[in-house]
Amino acid sequence: MPVELKIAALGAVLLLVHIFAAVHLKTRQYGTKWNMGARDEAQPPLNPVAGRLARAQANFQETFPIAVVALLGVVIAGRTSAWTAIGGWIWLGARLIYLPLYGFSVPGWRTLAFAVSLTGLALVLSPLLFG
Repeated sequence: MPVELKIAALGAVLLLVHIFAAVHLKTRQYGTKWNMGARDEAQPPLNPVAGRLARAQANFQETFPIAVVALLGVVIAGRTSAWTAIGGWIWLGARLIYLPLYGFSVPGWRTLAFAVSLTGLALVLSPLLFG
């Protein structure tokens, strides 16, 4: 199995981590009734940490489809290489550390982690765009 598929699967696990981390803190703030209900009622703003984790989740959900297209694309096109694997691992590693950096409000490093993740994606995408 190409390593790029394993990276995509691990990315899906990381998405679940983002979702559960954000919802856990939302539930602590709003209560179990909110979590189990339709969530139709207006709620007060999230506390800072819960808000950061919710924004980190949204950011991951915005970029994860790009990673999936890139990782699956190189597999389907038969364009996998050491560089696409390295790029995938760079993307995943940077996204893994992005969540705690955002949660603990480490702005400069969080931005760097995001930029590194984009560099990893560029390595994966390059054979599809320029190969």
